[in-house]
Amino acid sequence: MLKVDRIQVGIVLDHIRAGGGLRIFEELGLADREYPVALLMNVPSTKMGRKDMIKVSGALDLDLTKLALLDAGITVNYIEGGQVVRKVKPGLPERVVGLIRCKNPRCITSTESYSPSIFTLVDREEKRYKCFYCGEHVTV
Repeated sequence: MLKVDRIQVGIVLDHIRAGGGLRIFEELGLADREYPVALLMNVPSTKMGRKDMIKVSGALDLDLTKLALLDAGITVNYIEGGQVVRKVKPGLPERVVGLIRCKNPRCITSTESYSPSIFTLVDREEKRYKCFYCGEHVTV
């Protein structure tokens, strides 16, 4: 069995759907960071069967606003002194840039590659966002 030691200070992203860890790793830009990062895939889990995990040692300042969009079941564990000091279930962000694609073929984001997609949350329960440019609604 693979063994990854516990971290002393950092963040553990837990309960990621199996196979979803790599996308989260890429979206957070973890390959470009200076500190140690471990991406664990297909880890046995009693609740989920299999899951992915990401351990980021030495970092407590990551921008985690996108996490609920990438995986609704994710848990963020903050580690200090080798112990979990806080657990957070991220909520949906109010504004999303570049992560959601507009479905409207006439939207400027569909026709011009230089325009980043920008969406604002309009219904938290239904996970519905509205395109900043054309007003198209998208459910994530």
